[in-house]
Amino acid sequence: MKLNTNLLQWTRTPENYTITEDGVEIITQPHTDLWQRTYYHFRNDNAPVLQMSTDEKYFSFAVKTSFESKQRYDQCGVIMYLDSENWLKASVEYENEVIQRLGSVVTNNGYSDWATTDVDASIKTMWFRFSRRESDFCIENSYDGVHYKQMRICHMFQAAGTIPFGIYACSPEESSFKATFTKMELTDCKWLAHDGQAPDKDC
Repeated sequence: MKLNTNLLQWTRTPENYTITEDGVEIITQPHTDLWQRTYYHFRNDNAPVLQMSTDEKYFSFAVKTSFESKQRYDQCGVIMYLDSENWLKASVEYENEVIQRLGSVVTNNGYSDWATTDVDASIKTMWFRFSRRESDFCIENSYDGVHYKQMRICHMFQAAGTIPFGIYACSPEESSFKATFTKMELTDCKWLAHDGQAPDKDC
């Protein structure tokens, strides 16, 4: 089902954006970012986030991102932003003229991690799929919107009830770029129940 963009609400509205029934365009502002404590020891919490909320326990959200990034750390992608200390995101983050970081950040209780793999700097589009199974989540990416590969499975300690989810874009350094989000879709959960090893008896 195509996502109704009228359901989306801002957490920190950017100065320059466009929302239509077909998608969203964000022009990022310099020195906007999301990160909490780990390794760098700083805390950034000023990136624009556009989300809708649901109490549905099992679903998938897919979106196509297109980006004109050009400066280190320019990024855009999917996000579940609960509050400043609990969120997860996935994006393609510009590094230099050779590589970008296809990665995910999980932030639980005020500490962020970052898991990445390098992709070519010439890549300017990426699909992401965010799936929920109660308080557990799966992030996948795709180059064509058909064939998805798993990036991350995680548990979010503060995501037991109603959650917000959606998109974000930011430029941590002295930069600004256009991020475009299209083909936003809500479906039944594409992340299937595990059919392998049985849970431990005390779980």
